[in-house]
Amino acid sequence: MITETFDDKSKAIINPKINENAPAVDACILTFSEKIEKFVTENYNCTQIGTFRFATGDTPVYQIDYNGKRFAFYKTYVGAPACVGTVEDSFAVIKTKKYVVFGGAGCLDKEIAHGKVMVPTEAYRDEGTSYHYMPASDYVTVKNADIVAEFMRENGIPHVMGKTWTTDSFYRETVNNFQKHKADGCISVEMECAGLQAMCDFRGLELYTFFISDDLLDAPEWDKRRKEGEIKGSQHDAGHFDIALELAKFIAEH
Repeated sequence: MITETFDDKSKAIINPKINENAPAVDACILTFSEKIEKFVTENYNCTQIGTFRFATGDTPVYQIDYNGKRFAFYKTYVGAPACVGTVEDSFAVIKTKKYVVFGGAGCLDKEIAHGKVMVPTEAYRDEGTSYHYMPASDYVTVKNADIVAEFMRENGIPHVMGKTWTTDSFYRETVNNFQKHKADGCISVEMECAGLQAMCDFRGLELYTFFISDDLLDAPEWDKRRKEGEIKGSQHDAGHFDIALELAKFIAEH
């Protein structure tokens, strides 16, 4: 059974490559958006410092020098297995313990406005990746949620805190499951948080994450909440990268 997958009694057959000579950075920022990747490379002083390869192609890793700090940045993939894999592959390219991850999430509460920042406190483990990194449980605690929320408060960024539902299959977000998770305190649904947090706990890394309230499930019918091609308030809105960059600076200084 998947709930019996975690094995801490034997060694992994394949392990991520760790490059002790990789350049050290204060934190690494991950986006899921090709539009944000394009915005960053065109508007910030970026230098490509490495690449790691998936079967789908190369993933360039950039360095951003910002206010005396050095950050890595790259575009990751949607879904826990691939997203977690890119973090572990990054060990061969950069040296850091801090990862800032942000992206869009479905909203489970119609009172939360489109584009509002959501800070997850716990992630329901309705995916497979996390079960390879920690024993079975319903939730994994997002342990740096209070730090992310502190940053939001200090910078006057409106946000809401709550549990998230991490799923592997967005086409199987059924009415019954939506109602169950909303009743349990989940305000969002996404595809990476539980796996990322479990892996970071296992590897001794620090995850700092926030979501952008995007499509709405808490409606008579699914509501995309934006017009085709609209970027403002979505996960492609470059303003959310600015938040991630300032958050990376905040955690580097604390």
